[in-house]
Amino acid sequence: MTALPPPVGIPPAAPTPPTGGSASRLRNGELRAMVARILADDPASALTPRAIAARLGGRSSGAVGNALTVLADRGEADIAATTPLAYRATATTAAVAAPTIAPAPAPSGASRPRRTNTLAPAAAPTAPAPAVVVTGPVARPNGMTYHPRVLSGMPDVTALRRLRDAGVAALLYGPPGTGKTSVVEAAFPDLVTVQGDGDTTVADFVGEYTQTDDGRYVFVHGPLVRAMREGVPLFIDDATLIPPTVLAVVYPAMDGRRRIVVKANGGEVVDAAPGFYVIAGHNPGVHGAILTDALSSRFSAQIQVSTDYDLATQLRIDKRAVKVARNLATRQARGEIGWAPQLRELIAFQKIAGVLGADAAAGNLVGIAPEEDRDVVAAAVKAAFGTTVEPLALGTRI
Repeated sequence: MTALPPPVGIPPAAPTPPTGGSASRLRNGELRAMVARILADDPASALTPRAIAARLGGRSSGAVGNALTVLADRGEADIAATTPLAYRATATTAAVAAPTIAPAPAPSGASRPRRTNTLAPAAAPTAPAPAVVVTGPVARPNGMTYHPRVLSGMPDVTALRRLRDAGVAALLYGPPGTGKTSVVEAAFPDLVTVQGDGDTTVADFVGEYTQTDDGRYVFVHGPLVRAMREGVPLFIDDATLIPPTVLAVVYPAMDGRRRIVVKANGGEVVDAAPGFYVIAGHNPGVHGAILTDALSSRFSAQIQVSTDYDLATQLRIDKRAVKVARNLATRQARGEIGWAPQLRELIAFQKIAGVLGADAAAGNLVGIAPEEDRDVVAAAVKAAFGTTVEPLALGTRI
């Protein structure tokens, strides 16, 4: 049949766009998959909806924002910041990402080349490679150098990495300042940390709703969820200061389930990616620290950490200060006193001595000692330094 010409005054219909990503209307979920593609290909960056829209060739930032909200609700993206609102990929983002990105349609009346930006799929998360033996000092994330110590015939950094490979949760215990945090940071530079105290809540682990600049409320996932999705270690520092009912939120992620349910976010289910691992620190002598049976039973490896006074000597800390610390540590072990300087205090001594002099640093050792042990500490300092020193204090007006 011969097609009739259009009625006079009515322009011919525009040709139907060819099938493909350049059509103005996307299929249900197609934009969301393209947004996931952008996140998956730049997993280290926190991207705003506007930045993602620009990478998609100028698509609507509002539509991109809606897609990101859905991805975050499903656990397929994380909210990295709220001012401005920005998102980051999780371990599951690549699985829902589009294999290609279709450019946005050209503006009306403009001529725009049709092309498809094909991006390689992001690699799926994998378990970390088996730990190799460390042979020298290890750099911590803060740039400081950690000197490994022997643990079961191997460097402690290597031992902790092998415990992670085997899925054996470790609890490091010992006085404050002995280097528990240092060895954990040296072993796992990609770790996520929760600093525990008596006010720590479940929200500090799993996240909570936060208001954005535009007045919306979004659920920002906490360190436990981020570590699970990214497949990285979670370090719970001062774990025994956290109320046991709060700490229980971590337990399902540590056992065979490797899964938690975030009740505050509508019962969201979070599964741990390969590489997720929990390690904790415990200061037995700190007031309020409680090592419950439930906590102890979940950390199969429990490792004592004490100060290595030989290392203090190698670090060229004043030998007199090291002598004081050794003396007091021996008396502490016999139960005569409750406090002795640890490596942290000895490093601080050296810094103070470099600024104010050795006598001032020695006086500070006396000043930081608990009141009930101060006389004993003062006597040990006098014996080592050959002079009586007083705690640091302000004097008369200049």
